[in-house]
Amino acid sequence: MNPQIDHYLSEGCGRCPLGGTPACKVHNWPQELKKLGTIVLDCGLTEELKWGVPCYTFHNNNVLIVSALKDYVALSFFKGALLSDTNGTLQKPGENSQAARLIKFTSPSAITAMEDILKAYIFEAIEVEKAGLEVVFKKNPEPFPKELENKLTEYPAFKAAFEALTPGRQRGYVLHFSQPKQAATRESRIGKCIPKIMEGKGFNDR
Repeated sequence: MNPQIDHYLSEGCGRCPLGGTPACKVHNWPQELKKLGTIVLDCGLTEELKWGVPCYTFHNNNVLIVSALKDYVALSFFKGALLSDTNGTLQKPGENSQAARLIKFTSPSAITAMEDILKAYIFEAIEVEKAGLEVVFKKNPEPFPKELENKLTEYPAFKAAFEALTPGRQRGYVLHFSQPKQAATRESRIGKCIPKIMEGKGFNDR
């Protein structure tokens, strides 16, 4: 296990004000996070810390992340849309999600019961990487500013959180980010809104 993951398990991802406090979401799911990490490592993936969360890679390609949210812990596949999902287990993080798919858990026993199924999904995800498959994305109805597209590409955890928002909330952010004429101002607006997006809130939510 990567020693950096110990920091995540004790302090969280650090992307919201709760990081490093007893209220951090990682403290709701310590057993679940460790169990998922063990299962993924059993499949031969490399464990890294990216965007503040455990990320598992194959030949330097991102395959999945494990993260703690308020109501559940999730195992999220970057290219989950390409998996066969014969068990009908995978869910979209948001209505408009095109690539990512996740599986939610709320107890260690649920993870243990699904261990063989999870490993089958993970091995299939590895085969997707070996084959060099890519998700073909459909165009968004609202054009994303370049700065937002860059952030979504650079930070998959942020991408997953943004895609989990309702279409209306996504559109609200896109319009807010697109208004300034200066790229620096657009970058600044996106940076200021990242914490709210990571918490699943809309632009006007408090």
